[in-house]
Amino acid sequence: MASSPFTEQRPALPLRPFARLLLTIAAALLIVTVVGCMVGSDYRPPAMKLPTHWDGNDQQIKQAENQEDKIDLATWWQSFDDPILNQLVAQALSSNLDEKIALARIREERAYLVISRAGLFPTVGTYGSYTRQRYSANTPFGFFPQVLPRDENIYEAGFDTSWELDVFGGIRRGVEASKADLAASIENARDVRVMLLAEAARDYVTVRALERRIQIAKANLHDQNDSLKLAQARFEQGFAPELDVFQARSLLETTQAQVPELESELAQTVHRIGVLLGREPDALQAELSDTAPIPGIADPDAIAVRIPAALPSDLLRRRPDIRAAEREIAAATARVGVATADLYPKFSIVGTAGLESISPGDFFFGTSRMWQVGPSMTWPIFEGGRIRAYIEVRNAQEEQSLLTYRKTVLIALAEVEDALVAYAKERTRHQALAASAEDFKRSQLLALDRYEEGYDTYLDVLEAQRSLYAAQDSLAQSDQQLIDDLIAIYKALGGGWQTDPQTRSAKAAINLPPVAVARVALPPVESARGGSTGGTFFQ
Repeated sequence: MASSPFTEQRPALPLRPFARLLLTIAAALLIVTVVGCMVGSDYRPPAMKLPTHWDGNDQQIKQAENQEDKIDLATWWQSFDDPILNQLVAQALSSNLDEKIALARIREERAYLVISRAGLFPTVGTYGSYTRQRYSANTPFGFFPQVLPRDENIYEAGFDTSWELDVFGGIRRGVEASKADLAASIENARDVRVMLLAEAARDYVTVRALERRIQIAKANLHDQNDSLKLAQARFEQGFAPELDVFQARSLLETTQAQVPELESELAQTVHRIGVLLGREPDALQAELSDTAPIPGIADPDAIAVRIPAALPSDLLRRRPDIRAAEREIAAATARVGVATADLYPKFSIVGTAGLESISPGDFFFGTSRMWQVGPSMTWPIFEGGRIRAYIEVRNAQEEQSLLTYRKTVLIALAEVEDALVAYAKERTRHQALAASAEDFKRSQLLALDRYEEGYDTYLDVLEAQRSLYAAQDSLAQSDQQLIDDLIAIYKALGGGWQTDPQTRSAKAAINLPPVAVARVALPPVESARGGSTGGTFFQ
């Protein structure tokens, strides 16, 4: 084969004409993509009619509105001024497995957001290949072996690119959905934290309450054992029947039977706290072995007036589960647009540039250059109703999200009202139980004195001791319930979270819209959407 002239054997130059053409087309198409129509409806936050105040407030809670020293909902547990509780909360926030799972989900959704955004940009790849082929003698190429050799090598290398133009906004709607999903995952992580802190505090209060109940049982065992000795002495002296001895021993044994049950419940609660902190069940056995009072019970009135005075409208901005439900509506609305975009044609630009040669010696010379670029279009014509059915699926999911949001708000309002009412009524009950325990204590002492002097039967002593133990145990349980109800208020108000380093960057990236708080009725499903931002094209 004759050699080519020297002018044809110069090294391959940069593909400047192709690059300029590709950049020009890319710039034009980028403008088309940015200003193109976005099918589907823009999201508008739902509005609900909310009460103007809480009906469950008692007088002490209402006084909180005039208190300068109000509780910070983000760190409400610090109001109990219990160092061990603060330590448990710190460990729970750093090692609880449920929260770690929730944070891992945030990273997952953040990655999905990057994946969805990638669809807005062109994809560029490189390729290279070597092929040896032989033409059949029974083809046109095989008839002219002197002109075209039947055996040849083909060397190829280069770049290819493709870019789907988001003319109708399907990809951008997908990015909107991914942003909302990421925001919902952040709120779900905060909701996990709210529940975690409330559960840790309640379990700790339960530990202290059980320790108190065990102390009460053992103190009553001591008094009942003294009464048994007294009944035995009077029986031996002939001043009392043997029935008094049996009754005294029966009461003592009944009280003794309560202690193992309380100790078992105490051990199980300690184990539960250990698991809650991501540790072995018995890891906190030594740390919680020293008895301590129930946090906050020494002066419940002081804590009562420090309950934060939040309005019902504040709940929409504070409760993570409500915030997550609102973001799920936004994601569902955006996915309606993604599905709707499948009804319209899809435009793409594809291009290839590289080197191609049948000889390795000529591969890097200018004569081996090749390139091609051009647009493409696909438009589904008949899908058997699949696309429109999928749009209906997304519409139904949007309606479900709206109804779930409304239900979540109503449940949140009920939880706050229930917690306020329960706390107010338990305070009244606690005061009555405290007075009752004092009266039964005096009654027991008086009954013992009268029995020892022979004025009363042992039945009076028995009844007094049984009533005293029941009253003291009920008071200890009321102590626990009073603090549990207070914790329930903090939990119902969405206390326990603030913007932290693990979620701050995600929140900045997704540019969360504010949650609307309008005092109007919940709109129908259609009104949760706004008009298209892409003009009137294809409306």
